Amino acid sequence: MPNIAVFIEQRDGQVKKVAWQMVSEARRLVERAGGEVWGVHLHAAACDTARLAGAHGAHKRFAARHDLFRLYDSEAWATALAGFVRSQKPDLVLLGATSLGKDLGPKLAQRLGAACLSDAIAIQWEDGAFTVRRPVYAGKCYVDAVPRTSPAIVGVRPNAFALNDGAGAPAAEMAFDPGVDGLVRKAKVVEVQAAAGKKVELTEAEVIVSGGRGIKGPEHYHLIEELAASLGAAAGASRAIVDAGWVPHSLQVGQTGKTVSPNLYVACGISGAIQHLAGMSSSKCIVAINKDPNAPIFKVANYGVAGDLFQVVPALKAEVEKLKG
Repeated sequence: MPNIAVFIEQRDGQVKKVAWQMVSEARRLVERAGGEVWGVHLHAAACDTARLAGAHGAHKRFAARHDLFRLYDSEAWATALAGFVRSQKPDLVLLGATSLGKDLGPKLAQRLGAACLSDAIAIQWEDGAFTVRRPVYAGKCYVDAVPRTSPAIVGVRPNAFALNDGAGAPAAEMAFDPGVDGLVRKAKVVEVQAAAGKKVELTEAEVIVSGGRGIKGPEHYHLIEELAASLGAAAGASRAIVDAGWVPHSLQVGQTGKTVSPNLYVACGISGAIQHLAGMSSSKCIVAINKDPNAPIFKVANYGVAGDLFQVVPALKAEVEKLKG
């Protein structure tokens, strides 16, 4: 009966949605296989995640409070999580494949001598072992890997798993010693400078509207932002317009940008280069708008509009606003 530990990542006082997605999927796994789901939370101030952890399927919430957890510090956080894993011995540890999780996961695996698999999009429990599915070769195919260590550290792609109904009872609250008192760190995090604004985070967005070279210039990117705003979506971009300096790198979707898995991805004026497809091909539904009917993006799109985005995007925005009343 496997026990699954889920790292509850929190940023600016808000738990990342991928944490609850992982808890939900972990609960579905243990309901078939037995065992428990444990949420693991490192924090610096009083917080109430036990209720939400339980609502999404966690049996227990293990929490450690320390001032070193105020800002992300890879040495302190890896030390705390490694100590927790050694003492509680979960069979699987799940972290979100966020910028933080992609840094923390390998460090944790190294300390534990554990297998580390990144960007998982599916997990199964069969014949007494976990099988983790992840994309390879820029998303052209998938690999089913069976970790040979217990525990194994697995990074999960945001939006890969669905949230459950959130009707569970609060998780039992457990405290643990993070073991970071007197920790001698090689570096100290003084400040985190984040981009201003309250825009929807690309990696967690359920809907994304991205623009490519077809917008013809930075002065037209507002069309992408306006359609995204009407849909309550995040705005993204292809590498071509990022490299051209039209938009910041933080908006780039693709192999060298951000990998996303929204429910809806709207590609406007994007040809569909391999680099871009690698970052968004796992989207649940893809809508492509491109005046070239032979653009590669149409090969992966669920719906395609062969037309001028300067006509299609404003018309689509108008229809969305009409439906919203």
